[in-house]
This record gives sequence, C-alpha cells and structure tokens, in this order.
Amino acid sequence: MDWIFSLVTLAALALVLGALALWRRGGARRQVWLMLLLAAVMIANLLVWAVPLPESAG
Repeated sequence: MDWIFSLVTLAALALVLGALALWRRGGARRQVWLMLLLAAVMIANLLVWAVPLPESAG
C-alpha cells in the first residue's frame, strides 16, 4: 500500500510541475487548470485514504 501512496504523490507532484511549466511557456490555460485540478483530487484521495477513522464509542 505504501508504494501506491508514493506513486500517487509523485504523479501529483509531476502534474503540478508540468502545469507550472506549461503556464510559463504560455500554453493552453484550460490544460493548466485541469492538471492542477487533477493533482488536487489525487491529493484529496490520498488524505481520505491516509487519515484514520475515529474509533466507534460502542
């Protein structure tokens, strides 16, 4: 499971860096925003998987 977290983290980082590079070159803004959105969704998924659920009080 740890390698999945690592792979998703590296992919999100690559998306952010790629979006910044595309933005600096004057590339299509829609792709830049979509790349950043996808990176945010990937990070949110990681947080959902990584944060433990509270124990039930029963």
